Amino acid sequence: MNMKIPVAALAATLAAVGAFPADQPLKSSIFAKDNLIAWCIVPFDAAHRGPVERARMLKRLGITMLAYDWRDSDIPTFDKEVDALKESGVKLQAFWLTSGPDPAAESGVRAVLDLLKRRNVKTEIWYMYRPPAGFDALPQAEKVGQVAKAVKYLAVETQKLQCKVGIYNHGGWYGEPENELAILKAVGMPNVGLVYNFHHGHEQIDRFPAFFRKIQPHLLAVNINGMKKEGPMIITVGEGSSELDMLKLVRSSGYKGPIGILNHSTERDAEVGLKGNMAGLQKMLGMMGDKAALKTY
Repeated sequence: MNMKIPVAALAATLAAVGAFPADQPLKSSIFAKDNLIAWCIVPFDAAHRGPVERARMLKRLGITMLAYDWRDSDIPTFDKEVDALKESGVKLQAFWLTSGPDPAAESGVRAVLDLLKRRNVKTEIWYMYRPPAGFDALPQAEKVGQVAKAVKYLAVETQKLQCKVGIYNHGGWYGEPENELAILKAVGMPNVGLVYNFHHGHEQIDRFPAFFRKIQPHLLAVNINGMKKEGPMIITVGEGSSELDMLKLVRSSGYKGPIGILNHSTERDAEVGLKGNMAGLQKMLGMMGDKAALKTY
């Protein structure tokens, strides 16, 4: 039976039975300004900032962490990015990476691993798997096995560097939480977790409370966004219809990791996008009564 239960109703039920202490005050808040990660601000920036300008912009906004999304054209400036972030006191919290079934054969993977080793960078890899042709026709066990093999390669390599791998939901089969948990189990390594993106989960809103309990212990990061079942994908926080209930659930679930905020628009200045989402988050915090977090802005 596939019953769809509204997020607010299920969150209230879980709180009532003591699963998530929704009204219990927290000594500190995951939504505090110093717990925010800037995400999707490298290729997604109408101002086309370079490493130094980007790091200074984050420092100006008071954002202390960056998850670095990149394209092949950014590879020559990887070292400059590391240096600029260090200079501005911004932590390189994560490094986006994608590959097909054989990551060892891909130049982008080699470039990232080389940088982490050469510069002794301790970070997370947010990993998106690119399925080959015919993947969707495979049996479930073969899909899990194929992806787990690629993830395990990265897990082994990053473990040598004291880094972690986060399985990153990006739509499709790979983006379904139940499949990610199956991959996680198949890999079976302690330095592998999950990254959950609101903006790739519009179709998952109705069942968010049910699966979030299962993925929460494995989460490395939660990236937030305005949320409507009908989309569009990118909505400023506070302008959707579902993110308030989702944020309440994340806050009360026991999750203690960082919170990502996005720009994710090639037509918008990344600073404008980050400011808009920070303002929207403050609006949501006021509605949640999260005074501890609001004091940090």
